[in-house]
Amino acid sequence: MLKVTIENLTFDCIIGILESERIKEQKVVVNLSFEYFFDEVKKDFIDYVKVASLIENNMKAGRFFLIEDAILFLRKELKNRFELKNLWLKITKPDIMPNCIVSVEE
Repeated sequence: MLKVTIENLTFDCIIGILESERIKEQKVVVNLSFEYFFDEVKKDFIDYVKVASLIENNMKAGRFFLIEDAILFLRKELKNRFELKNLWLKITKPDIMPNCIVSVEE
């Protein structure tokens, strides 16, 4: 089994419950890791570019109110699309507060 890690996938999207967050996009950072069985003969691999694109596209289209909702949605989408094991996700809103960085992970 191999492990893939995608670190600091950064983009802007609408996410949050505050009125200002519903109008203006803000920076979001996604980190994740997962494991999968790589078949050396078939060269059957999981394309991490497709994984990153799925995350960014769904976050932008979803316009989630809560980070928690985004994580649950992404988990379901990733597991439906790819044969992943031990998926770990973390979504960070680095600019939401002036004196800290807020993240939710599972």
